[in-house]
Amino acid sequence: MDLFNNDQLNLFGAPKNLLPFDGEVLLYPHFYKEDVFTRLVEETPWKQDKMKIYGREVNFPRLTAWYGERDEVYVYSGVVNVPVKFSPLLNSIKQAAEQQCGHRFNTALLNYYRDGSNSMGWHSDDESELGGNPVIASVSFGASRVFQFKHKRQKNAKVSVVLNNGDLLIMQGQTQHHWLHQVPKTSRMLGARINITFRSIG
Repeated sequence: MDLFNNDQLNLFGAPKNLLPFDGEVLLYPHFYKEDVFTRLVEETPWKQDKMKIYGREVNFPRLTAWYGERDEVYVYSGVVNVPVKFSPLLNSIKQAAEQQCGHRFNTALLNYYRDGSNSMGWHSDDESELGGNPVIASVSFGASRVFQFKHKRQKNAKVSVVLNNGDLLIMQGQTQHHWLHQVPKTSRMLGARINITFRSIG
């Protein structure tokens, strides 16, 4: 089962679930109207994390930043993230996302994809700190990129959606239990993109 692009959306009412089963993913196109991409690039304390592959250290294929209301340390892929305090701009985006999905967030992970060669591999946001059925709100700014899902057991179940500037994607329910997601590399000439994923820890 393959679903592609934004065909599953009802643009004149509540969004449809993009997943066929075992989870809930909702897309709100052009959710955040203000163009803040340049401000995010300039105001964010980006860092270049590294990971070990076969004993060799390599750079993550993107830049990252971790924000939190308190001292919520977040560990993924062996990287320990100590939070920076929320900026007024991030607080504004967070509050808009909270109002839309009716859930409060206290942390945010920012990813900066500088071109099509930058990517995020297959993974689930299923760390114990996020709780059993986490609600994750993801807001995109800048160039459009493909965002993909695949089921952990039913290998033919795949979903692909294009995320554009200002789009809000909400992952909730049992999504992280049953589905992996990624931002794949592409050889196409693309501009830069920033993704903000708001989460609740603790």
